[in-house]
Amino acid sequence: MSESLNKLVDEFSKLPGIGKKTAMRLALHFVKSDKGAAVSLAKALTDLGEKSRPCGICNNIADGELCPICASPKRDSHKLMVVEEISDLMAVEAAGAYKGRYFVLMGALSPLDGIGPEDTKVGSLVELVGKGGVDEVIIATNPNLKGEATALYVAKKLKPFGVKLTRIAYGVPVGGILEYSDAGTLTKALEGRTVVE
Repeated sequence: MSESLNKLVDEFSKLPGIGKKTAMRLALHFVKSDKGAAVSLAKALTDLGEKSRPCGICNNIADGELCPICASPKRDSHKLMVVEEISDLMAVEAAGAYKGRYFVLMGALSPLDGIGPEDTKVGSLVELVGKGGVDEVIIATNPNLKGEATALYVAKKLKPFGVKLTRIAYGVPVGGILEYSDAGTLTKALEGRTVVE
């Protein structure tokens, strides 16, 4: 294998979820494609590295001081959804049902792994909410041990500000079948039940 191909395969295989076989397929795709495809990829990666930075308010990816969500006057600045990662923000945005602003913690608390509040952006969140202007904080951390620990900690830190604190509901997914749901999922679905009108 050529040195340049080998180098590209090595770089692709460093990406999350990409093994050696997939990395080889991706690299060979660029070998077969016209030279413009490789140049476009290289330019996109260079632009990302040179232009992108964390948003000055929410930690989302931004090309300037603010991300497009924080810069938009159409977003409800009184609602703030707290998520663990940028990928969580993107998932909520893809659903199209939320029109407020976000705050990305850049991780979840995990004392067993040595990840405490100082390893996330919880302090910046407390500072942001403390400035005022936020009426509701929607805690949308993942429904696992790390996410639950993070949600409890965030709620404890924000409670003194008197903002409305809510937690996203979770349980049986739309289109799911009760028979195949585990006990934890069914328990949470029962706890989060709503009134039928």
